[in-house]
Amino acid sequence: MKGTIGVTTDNIFPVIKKFLYSDHEIFLREIVSNAVDATQKLKTLSSVGEFKGELGDTTVSVKLDKQAGTLTISDRGIGMTQDDIDKYINQIAFSGATEFLDKYKDDANAIIGHFGLGFYSAFMVAKQVDIVTKSYKQDAKAVKWSCDGTPNYTIEEVDKQDRGTDIVLHIADDEKEFLEENRIDFLLKKYCKFLPVAIAFGKKKEWKDGKEVETDQDNIINDVNPTWTRKPADLKDEDYDKFYSQLYPGSEKPLFHFHLNVDFPFHLTGILYFSKVHSNLDFQRNKIQLYSNQVFVTDNVEGVVPDFLSLLHGVIDSPDIPLNVSRSYLQADQNVKKISSHITKKVSDSLESLFKKDRKDFEEKWNSMSLFITYGMLSDEKFYDRAASFFLLKNTEGKFFTLDEYKKLIEKEQTDKDKNIIALYASDAIAQHAYINAAKAKGYDVLLLNGQLDTHLINALEQKNEKLRFTRVDSDVVERLIVKEDLQKTSLTSAQQEALTTTFKSSIPAIDKTEFYVEFQNLGEQQQPLVITQQEFMRRMQDMAKVSGGPMGFYGEMPASYSLVVNTAHPVVAKILNDEEQAIGDQVKPLNDQRNQLDKQITDWNTAHKDVKYEDIPQADKDDKKKYEDEMAELRKQSDQIISQYAATNTTVRQLIDLALLSNNMLKGEALSQFVQRSFDLLKE
Repeated sequence: MKGTIGVTTDNIFPVIKKFLYSDHEIFLREIVSNAVDATQKLKTLSSVGEFKGELGDTTVSVKLDKQAGTLTISDRGIGMTQDDIDKYINQIAFSGATEFLDKYKDDANAIIGHFGLGFYSAFMVAKQVDIVTKSYKQDAKAVKWSCDGTPNYTIEEVDKQDRGTDIVLHIADDEKEFLEENRIDFLLKKYCKFLPVAIAFGKKKEWKDGKEVETDQDNIINDVNPTWTRKPADLKDEDYDKFYSQLYPGSEKPLFHFHLNVDFPFHLTGILYFSKVHSNLDFQRNKIQLYSNQVFVTDNVEGVVPDFLSLLHGVIDSPDIPLNVSRSYLQADQNVKKISSHITKKVSDSLESLFKKDRKDFEEKWNSMSLFITYGMLSDEKFYDRAASFFLLKNTEGKFFTLDEYKKLIEKEQTDKDKNIIALYASDAIAQHAYINAAKAKGYDVLLLNGQLDTHLINALEQKNEKLRFTRVDSDVVERLIVKEDLQKTSLTSAQQEALTTTFKSSIPAIDKTEFYVEFQNLGEQQQPLVITQQEFMRRMQDMAKVSGGPMGFYGEMPASYSLVVNTAHPVVAKILNDEEQAIGDQVKPLNDQRNQLDKQITDWNTAHKDVKYEDIPQADKDDKKKYEDEMAELRKQSDQIISQYAATNTTVRQLIDLALLSNNMLKGEALSQFVQRSFDLLKE
C-alpha cells in the first residue's frame, strides 16, 4: 500500500533539514524517548490489568550496522497497528508553517515540540526511515512503514514475532558521523543516561589476549533509578557524593547539597550541589542539567533558575517546564517563575538552616562560598533579604560576624560626628598592614573585604543600611578615617604650602597611569611625616569598572589618583621647610615678591572690570591682563624650577617619599634600587 503524508505544507522534510540542522543530534533523544514512552505505557497497562501477557525483557536496544548504513532503535513496548500509524505518523498538523518557522528558525526544540514532530526529527540525519511494528493487542498484525524523505510512504504487512517497534534509520551520506560507535555512545550518555527504562547499546567489552573483545552481556548505558528520583530519607551523604562524582568525574567534593522534592503546585525533583567557588569570576556555569521525566534537555538553565543560581551544580527534573518552546516563552511561563522562586527560597532556607545548625562549620566553609552568596545578594533582591541572616563579614583577625553583629561591635568606637557608623576595611591585609595597625592602635576594628565583588557589595550594603558607611583603611590618614571632631588646621602659609607642594611632587618617581596630589594636614608630632592615601570614591569606581566594564568602563581608563598627605606638625617636615628657605630663599623670595605685585594688579584689574561684560572690555585692557597672567606663569615656572633643583639634592625628601611608596607596595624597579642604595649611603653618614 502507498500513500501521502497529510501535511498542509508542500514538503515538511526540506523544512526539517533546513531549520533543525544545527540541533540535528537531538534526533536520538527523540527516538529513544519514544521507545521508552512506549515501554512505560505497556507497563502501565500491565499494572491495571489491560495487558495480560508477560512483560519479559523491556530493554530498549540501540544497534549500529555500519556496513548497511543503518541505526536501529528497538523496543518491546505497546507497538502500533496500521490505524495507529495512520493516526500518529501519517497526519501532521502543520498550519501557519511559514510564520512559525521564521519566528523559531534558530530553535529546533520549538519546532519539534510545537508540532509533535519528535519522530520526524529522524529525517534530519536519515535518507530513509522504516518503522517495523507490532501492537501488543491480541491478534494484531505486524506492519512496515517506509518513507524516503518525501510526503510519499509505503506500508505493508510483514512478519514480526514480538510486540514493539523497530525504528530503522538509513543514515544519509552527509551524516555518516552517526554511524560511528563513539558518536552514538556519547549522545546516548548525554541525553539518555538517566532514562527510566534500560537502554542497551551493543555488548560490554573486555580485554582478552591483548585486544578488546565483546562479551555476551548487554552494555547498559543508563541508570534507571538515579539518585534524585529516590526519597531523601533513603539516602546518605555518601550517596549524594557518589552521584556528584557520577555527574562531574574528577571534581572535588561539594560543600553542601539540597534535595528538591515538590508535588504541588508544580512537580519538581532534583539535587543541587553547592560546590566550591574560587575567589575569581571564572564561574563554572552550565553545570545544572535540566531533565524532563529523566530525559536530558539542556545544561543551559537560563530562565529556569536565577542567574546566580546557575553557579550551582546538579540536576533539575520537572515535567511542568515547557521544554520545547522558545527561550522568551520559557522566561515568561508562570510555572517556570514559580519553580525559579521555589529554588531560590530552598537554597536560602537551606543555607540559613546550615548556619544555625553548625555556625562553626559554616564559617569554615565561608571562604569557599562567599563569592556565590555575594553574587546572589547583588543580583536577586529576594535572595538579598533572605541572606541577610547568614551573610558573614570577616575581620583581619579572622573572626566572623553577621552585619547586625558587626554594627553593634563597632558602633561605640567607630561612629563619626554625623552619627554614621564607619566600617573600616582592607582589601589586602599584607599590602595595607601599616594602615591596619594604625587603625587598630586607635581602637578600631578592620574588615577584610578582598573578593572581586566586594566593592559592589559595599555599595549595596550602604544603600540598604542608612547611616552605615564603608571606608578602606588606606583611603585617608587614620585621624580622618572616622572624623569625630573638627581637625586642627595647618599653620603653614599659602606660599609655604606651594613651595612644599613643588618640593614633594617634583621628587615623586614616575609611575605609569598614576597621579599624586599633595595635601597638608596637622596630624600631630607622633604621626608619620608623609602618608599616601587613595580617595575612597574614585578608587571604588575604578574597582567596580574592572569587574563591570560597560558604562563604568571610563573609570577604569582614568589614572589612579593618590593623595600625598604632608603632616605639617612633624619635626622632619618643619626641618625640610626651614632648610629649603635657608638654601634657596634668597632666589625664590624676589620671584614671590614680583608674583605678589602681579597678583595685586590682576585683583585691581578684576575689580575695575567687574561690572563690564567681557566683550565690552577694550582690547588694550584685555592685553594687559594677559600680560600679567603670562608674567605670573613665567615667574611660577622659574620658582618651581629652583625648588625642584634643590629638592633633587635633598635626600631626606626623596627618602620620605620612597618610604611612603614602599608602605603602599608602590616602590618598584629602578626607584626601589635607588632607595636601597640611598638607605645604605645614609647609614654611612
